[in-house]
Amino acid sequence: MPLNPKLQKLLEKTYAPQERFDSKFSDKDITYITNESGEPVTLFIGRRQQDGSIAGERYVRRIIREANSSGIARSHWELKGKVSRGN
Repeated sequence: MPLNPKLQKLLEKTYAPQERFDSKFSDKDITYITNESGEPVTLFIGRRQQDGSIAGERYVRRIIREANSSGIARSHWELKGKVSRGN
């Protein structure tokens, strides 16, 4: 399942490095985690549980860098599967 283009645009921005951000998008809860460059690389989307975890889907971003640069040549989000936390 591909990501919503508006959500992809939100995830193209640069944020604080190595941080976790909790937010809402449409009617879903989202959490994304950034790498050392501040680029979102892990996304959880679904419904937030009482402990703060997300029950839903996990995506991982694959980034391909430009040669001899830290710029992004291209990237895409891969669906890794369902996530939930059992009691």
